[in-house]
Amino acid sequence: MSEPLNVLVLLPLSEEQRARLESGAPFASFTYASYEDATPEQVGAAEVIVGNLAPSRLEEATSLRLLQLNSAGYDNYLASIGLSPKAALCSASGAYGQAVSEHLLVMLLSLMKNLPAYRDDQRAHVWGDRGPSVTITGASVLVLGAGDIGGHFARLASALGAHVTGVRRHAAEPGPGFESMGTMDELPSLLGQADVVASFLPSTTKTRGVANASFFAAMRPGAYFANGGRGDLVDTQALIDALERGHLAGAALDVTNPEPLPADHPLWDAPNALVTPHVSGGFHLPVVLDNIVDIAIENLGHLQEGTELRNLVRR
Repeated sequence: MSEPLNVLVLLPLSEEQRARLESGAPFASFTYASYEDATPEQVGAAEVIVGNLAPSRLEEATSLRLLQLNSAGYDNYLASIGLSPKAALCSASGAYGQAVSEHLLVMLLSLMKNLPAYRDDQRAHVWGDRGPSVTITGASVLVLGAGDIGGHFARLASALGAHVTGVRRHAAEPGPGFESMGTMDELPSLLGQADVVASFLPSTTKTRGVANASFFAAMRPGAYFANGGRGDLVDTQALIDALERGHLAGAALDVTNPEPLPADHPLWDAPNALVTPHVSGGFHLPVVLDNIVDIAIENLGHLQEGTELRNLVRR
């Protein structure tokens, strides 16, 4: 009988999640540690690591066959020279759709209903009327990035009565939640038709800086911008300018450029900007870890059987 597959798990799993992981891969032996406390010996012995081991420690992983990230993003790992050429790299794409889409939708709706301003009034002990609010029902929503997260967002917005158009790199039929699907080449003409532009695009050479002054000028006056993808999509000064001129009604941002946002950065005080510190995609919602466990179980099985890995980024 072959030796069990040695798996090091760096995630803060509950007892139930650990039990489900172990029952889903009975051919494996599991060791649990935190990102900070994993020893060089544990890292060196692991054939599979589940979790984002610091890229600076990848050279310690001399037995590694699979690095199963807990993030959808993987840029730092592709760029690392420490990852063994024998090791496959897989992302956790598909784990964050519910968490990120719910977070961004709540941020957007709170801006539409003036809730951040009323919160300010509450803290100042002011009983006042902030004027008209906006509804997402009947609104035209443009979703940049129609993958897992964008698809979740589209279904939520559609359920509230929005008319949702997606944008992908290549032409495709619209999936659930989308009424139509465009391409990035069509983006300039689509921006002016939307009451809300919500981006869930990854960071690539083709997306960095796309949301620039021309992008915001092309948006409909009074529209809202939301970003739950990557901060480097945005020219931050151009966004601030659009908010200060009143061209945009508001911006819901869980990611920023730069990140972390310095304490003295003007984006903090831009009118109708609602900023959260890149927390929508963390482990705050328990289902995220449930989803990562499912992905890990699937890929441990594929590795054991020698079949195609899910979310394979690099072999």
